[in-house]
Amino acid sequence: MLYVVIIYLWTSILLYLLLGGADFGAGIIELFTSKANKIQTRKTLYEAIGPIWEANHMWLIIAIVILFVGFPTIYSTMSVNLHIPLTIMLWGIIARGTAFTFRHYDAVKDDMQDIYNPIFAYSSFITPFFLGIIAGSAVSGHIDPEADNFMDAYIFSWLHWFSISVGLFTVAICGFLAAVFLIGEADNDHDRTRFERKAKAFNIAAVISGVLVFMSALAEGIPLIDWVFGNTVGIIAISAATLSLILLWYLFYKGKRNILRVLAGFQVTMILLTTTYRHYPNIVILKNGGYLSLIEHSGHEKAIEALAMALLIGSIFILPALFYLIYSFQKKKVDYVAE
Repeated sequence: MLYVVIIYLWTSILLYLLLGGADFGAGIIELFTSKANKIQTRKTLYEAIGPIWEANHMWLIIAIVILFVGFPTIYSTMSVNLHIPLTIMLWGIIARGTAFTFRHYDAVKDDMQDIYNPIFAYSSFITPFFLGIIAGSAVSGHIDPEADNFMDAYIFSWLHWFSISVGLFTVAICGFLAAVFLIGEADNDHDRTRFERKAKAFNIAAVISGVLVFMSALAEGIPLIDWVFGNTVGIIAISAATLSLILLWYLFYKGKRNILRVLAGFQVTMILLTTTYRHYPNIVILKNGGYLSLIEHSGHEKAIEALAMALLIGSIFILPALFYLIYSFQKKKVDYVAE
């Protein structure tokens, strides 16, 4: 049952990165859109993320619940030592959701829209940035549970170049996913071309920030190169991601957009697999060589069994409902266009 829980944990992180990442990326795209195109961009992203924009956080909630119930030592260590970036990330989620709701569903359109719009856009950037910082900090070896002062325990555990570069990489990935997703949602060639340019720009930004991740890891003594290239799975995954990237740019050039979403999702999946496989089951790497393992630091056996059953049974109800939600809104949009 423990491995069932671990699979659900990894899958929920992946789905939050793919679906929630594309959700955040829509706001990032708006942030980097010219004033002349902002209104049309907002209209397109409303139609794209409106139906399930809040449902995406379900995957984050599932991951947190799994850690809290199944791996309490890991949960407590991360929530204490990384409480500052975690709090900022949660503030970003709340601010973003609030701004999206009020600017979209507010009965009165007034000057408050000038406040809601930047809150939505900037919090869309801040949230994945700190999500990346948290992920980078967890494997950086900077977390020191035995630190005896505030700076070492709660600041330097996450404020370093590696975590910052991972945060920038996460932002670029989110922008790339959203741009690729919005290409298929655009209803005219002008918008499709705009979003295609955005996808290319964020893809280049992801490559540049990815290089920064490797450079900062090398400077801070983090064995990222070994994690990526030191095993067969990593080499296969990174090779597949690279080949799919080449194919994606070829399809951009040919103007074929039907499978771009699949390729983008595949690339992100391969990146996550590459960076997590090598140091599995160590989900948190501590200072001075310590670690927290999903195997060694799991909760009580009965708690794991109950959690696994809850996840399996919950999937029967949650996943069909989610797929139907997406289907019904997409069908509604198609029917509306046809009319």
